[in-house]
Amino acid sequence: MNNFRFYLSTAAVVLLAVASYAPINKFLAGTQPQRKVERDEVADLVVTNGTIYTGDTAFTLVDSMAISDGRVLRVGSFSDLKDLIGAGTRTLNLDRKLVLPGFIDSHVHLISGGLQIGRIELGGIRQKDEFVNKVKGAVANMQPGSWLLGGGWNDNLWRGELPTASWIDDITPDNPVWLTRVDGHMGLANSLALKFAGIYKHTPNPDGGFIVREKTEEPTGLLIDSAMKLVLSSIPEVSLEQRREALLRASDYALKRGVTTVVDMGRYFPASSTEYSWEDLSDVYRWADSSGSMKIRVCLFFPIETWKRLSELKAKTGHKLSQWIYLGGVKAFADGSLGSNSALFFEAYADEPSNYGLQVTPMDFLYNMTSSSEKAGLQVAIHAIGDKANDLILNMYKSIALVNGKRDRRFRIEHAQHLAPGTAAKFGEQEIIASVQPDHMMDDADSAIRKLGVDRANQGSYLFQSILSSNGELVFGSDWPVVDINPLKSIKSARRRVPPGWEAPWSPSQSISLNDAFRGYTISAARACFLDGDIGSLSPGKLADFVVVSVDSLENFDEDSARVEATYVGGLEAYSRSDD
Repeated sequence: MNNFRFYLSTAAVVLLAVASYAPINKFLAGTQPQRKVERDEVADLVVTNGTIYTGDTAFTLVDSMAISDGRVLRVGSFSDLKDLIGAGTRTLNLDRKLVLPGFIDSHVHLISGGLQIGRIELGGIRQKDEFVNKVKGAVANMQPGSWLLGGGWNDNLWRGELPTASWIDDITPDNPVWLTRVDGHMGLANSLALKFAGIYKHTPNPDGGFIVREKTEEPTGLLIDSAMKLVLSSIPEVSLEQRREALLRASDYALKRGVTTVVDMGRYFPASSTEYSWEDLSDVYRWADSSGSMKIRVCLFFPIETWKRLSELKAKTGHKLSQWIYLGGVKAFADGSLGSNSALFFEAYADEPSNYGLQVTPMDFLYNMTSSSEKAGLQVAIHAIGDKANDLILNMYKSIALVNGKRDRRFRIEHAQHLAPGTAAKFGEQEIIASVQPDHMMDDADSAIRKLGVDRANQGSYLFQSILSSNGELVFGSDWPVVDINPLKSIKSARRRVPPGWEAPWSPSQSISLNDAFRGYTISAARACFLDGDIGSLSPGKLADFVVVSVDSLENFDEDSARVEATYVGGLEAYSRSDD
């Protein structure tokens, strides 16, 4: 009885929190599909003896859930579900463990993540010698002429000079090398790769990119944003088999972290081909779907330049290609990244006084593409990191909405990392979705202070609570493989905001509650890609995607000790920690 009272009291607290949160209250009302249960219907699976956070307004915390045909049939107490148990019904005793709706990662590059698993990984390296030795070890058994590919390096970790081709030329004389920075907006090529790409002293900078140079004007080996295309175009195409294997590898990895759905921004970066996303749809995702190999649900975004192609496809197929594949919208880039000094700011970088960042895409082109996409009924998501880039996109979105008229467009800004004073409120005012990555904050803290100065960094960076307080929609993702795909770690980052090596939080007033963090990975994330009718909460009629976590209550939720015990997709176990 005491436990029952605890569940009721906790439910009341969470219900009040949800009811007071305007965006959630606004969109949950009337959107929860209520499945009518036939008198003779029985459940395939009954989950019981747990703490089930359903994520909706009707049943915030329950102890049992019935599932049939891959969807939630009913939630409540075990006594409420007894009539749904038949001879073939399986039961799952949770031993009081916490159940959450399956996590939705709102921003990944799924196949790129799978490919990166099989390449040289430079994340976490803190010294030049360690960097060089890692490359030396990777190239030792390679055939001459084959490319060494990988990345994840972060110069902020060794707090020193940026790497150059001279670091690795002596140990890679016969192999071209391309190693991307952790943010994906900068890469290091050795001299052989520069030669293959035709990059020399007098090679001009391409629009929207930089070739980093010595004082002698010789290239250092570093390429920023669109300049990366000069090398990428020389790298042999990834084979079809490698991409298919990458999808399966990435899906298994996501399931281990409790992720059941991802919003895949594709292999599309400022320097990459706009065809990659379409090739992956036809050759990888549709292959996996038709062969029964899909393991997680994907909502796909495509380069904004190809909006007409997507519009025509959606007119034929609709939003949903299958229970696994959804057609999302289009994506574009406004600027680069902070770590590469290419995010676009109103004020110059403190460590590079003549540099304000890069506007990767001209605004007139971006306006025309966004307006055309929006008129065609497509959702638009635009990468913006610097404060000026965010203001440019918010103002553009506002102008297009005024011209094209009122409708449910759910414009998105991807990252929204650094905002000018007053800008956070615009997300709520304009109903713009802020798709953010809490673990970027952990990597960027020291860098932001060095590059922007203490005041700018502290007052304008990762303003999660300010966006929520203005009734903005805040959704979470990883940007994998830029950072690891790990929702429990990201929830910790968003709540505590303590970067590595720090003892105190970074801008603690921007910390958010546990409920807001859960919403960022569940119901808000579902709404942010128009999937809230199918996923995001464990409501009757929705897909039975859920994750079992190794804690026994919300009150005892501790991100340091919480682990994913199991992941279920459509009511079927897709991952179990006991099998690792």
